[in-house]
Amino acid sequence: MIKTGEKAEVGVIGGSGLYDPAILEDVKEIKVYTPYGPPSDFVALGTLKGVRVAFLPRHGRMHRIPPHMINYRANIWALKELGVDRLISVSAVGSLREEYKPGDFVCPDQFIDMTKNRNYTFFDGHTVAHISMADPFCPELRTLCSFTAKKLGIEIHEKGVYVCIEGPRFSTRAESRLWRQFGADIIGMTLVPEVNLAREAGMCFVNIAMVTDYDVWAERPVTAHEVARVMAENVEKVKKLLYELIPAIPKVRHCECSKFLSEALL
Repeated sequence: MIKTGEKAEVGVIGGSGLYDPAILEDVKEIKVYTPYGPPSDFVALGTLKGVRVAFLPRHGRMHRIPPHMINYRANIWALKELGVDRLISVSAVGSLREEYKPGDFVCPDQFIDMTKNRNYTFFDGHTVAHISMADPFCPELRTLCSFTAKKLGIEIHEKGVYVCIEGPRFSTRAESRLWRQFGADIIGMTLVPEVNLAREAGMCFVNIAMVTDYDVWAERPVTAHEVARVMAENVEKVKKLLYELIPAIPKVRHCECSKFLSEALL
């Protein structure tokens, strides 16, 4: 349930370190009710260079919700209810490759799901949907994101395989070496099922992954304090990227993201 006229074109889900919609103007917070319970927080609605934007902190303000307890279905449902059809997800990740350095950004093109106990779909019965995830991210948004980052001088990797683990703990050394053997490039805890649900909702979805550390394969044990330090350095960069990226998103979609659900229903 939302008030009449409360709509947005672009959604931003802020990850660790990005908790407020500082780049938006005329911001107001609204509470959105969903069939799946409350989202992570109030949704902040505002304007950026004429574009209506909905901002939602994934972990809630003050980072009070761990990754395995996030109500992903409520978050995506709330943004869809507001009219969002372009969704930008921002997250902190560890690196599984020497060349993906702390401070770099990654625009992943694939993922590996190693989560264990999450609600992965809106279709739990009655209607069955087998959604295609062969290419899980919007190619139009990925191209635009990489182009904009490079224009701003931000070091970004145009491709990457994101392995999503359950959390909230970090990997063992054995696990970290295994993810590398799987072909993963970065590791995080929040991409799945966010990306699945966005696809089911017909949204264009792109992930901006901010590398905060080398995972433990590199014999450099990670701590939450280290992640927080590098994340703080990256927050200003991602704000600049969002400030330029969001107004550059075309009004008309030229991708196939809105069509996948019609091909998935049985």
